[in-house]
Amino acid sequence: MKFGIIGEVLKHTFSKTIHETLGGYTYEIKELAKTELDPFMKAKDFTGINVTIPYKKDVIPYLDYVDESVKVIGACNVIVNKDGKLSGYNTDYVGFVEMLKYFNIEIKGKKVAILGNGGASATVQYAINKMGAKEMYVISILGEPNTYSFDYLNENLKDVEVIVNTTPVGMFPKNDNKLIEVNNFPKLEAFCDVVYNPLKTKTVTEAEEKGIKTATGLYMLVAQAVYGIEYFQGITLDKKIIGDYYEKLVRQKENVVLVGMPTSGKTTIGKLIAEKLNRKFIDIDDEIINVIKMPISDYFKLYGEEAFRDVESDVIKGLSSEQCLVIATGGGSILRDTNVRNLKQNGRLYFLDRSLDKLITTNDRPLSSDREALTKRYNERIDIYRRVCDVLVDGDGTIEEVAKEILKEAER
Repeated sequence: MKFGIIGEVLKHTFSKTIHETLGGYTYEIKELAKTELDPFMKAKDFTGINVTIPYKKDVIPYLDYVDESVKVIGACNVIVNKDGKLSGYNTDYVGFVEMLKYFNIEIKGKKVAILGNGGASATVQYAINKMGAKEMYVISILGEPNTYSFDYLNENLKDVEVIVNTTPVGMFPKNDNKLIEVNNFPKLEAFCDVVYNPLKTKTVTEAEEKGIKTATGLYMLVAQAVYGIEYFQGITLDKKIIGDYYEKLVRQKENVVLVGMPTSGKTTIGKLIAEKLNRKFIDIDDEIINVIKMPISDYFKLYGEEAFRDVESDVIKGLSSEQCLVIATGGGSILRDTNVRNLKQNGRLYFLDRSLDKLITTNDRPLSSDREALTKRYNERIDIYRRVCDVLVDGDGTIEEVAKEILKEAER
């Protein structure tokens, strides 16, 4: 191949899309078993490759030249073949630095904890040291030399100011996993995560709720790819394309999630948006009915609201790990914080702010079957909708007008 990526498991990589869009060349994905690495590297049948888990260290002995970052970090993710001579670089390091800059996260003079002690951690440690951290602590479950335990982190480092997760904890498909409780660190200013699928890990969404700065692995992925393209093609790119393409990629991947009161138009508008974006449309209420095998109003009568909310939460959790969907939520989906966090892992929440006098009552909605009940629910929920949404949309216009406003923001 001319350009591409090698690794052991590459089913979920975004690298092909990024390189072919920004580099303008064909980019191959090549999964290699451990026994296939040696003959592949010796054949040198490529112009430029990216290297990912678990081969970032294993490729180094095959290189004729390694730059300083590879020597210090002990990992290589970019190899260029020029006239049979292989040169190795580490653009993960500069990608991490670019990520911190973009999200305005300051390291100099800060107390930093790094979760994990693998290859990604070595890259982050190198960057954190070069950026002038006041103190740096590497936190490991395995208790390796020169690391600290999670018990030590929780008991003795409560004043840490920046935490970086370099482990795969929280990564798809185990989106619900996390290593820390952000509430345990009252001086925490920023939480960074190298994971990029989901777009936001559970800890990132919890940190955002607290007003803590966050940075996510997708930006790092795009940044390191741009620097890799420069090495592959011997060119210099305007680094503004990193942020521009990152924002575009986020919009392409994230779910459009519509929240709001019953009869605010979520389903009708959602179907129109899904058609315009050529995406799959999901109605949470329809998914719940598929589970409970009866109308929602009947389920309410038989089992009560709490049981219904449990089913709703299970449905939302399952759907939230997917990407590129348009989702119409139930009116009360936002009443549980866990639902909001799950929806935000891969989604942007649009609140259809339709005026109370334009909402209607329907017999099949157990909590808004008459005007009094509808008004009560509106007053109970309006502040929650406004607090949890990422985008507030004027919902008083026509279906086409509201859909157009959402599409304008979703496609920017």
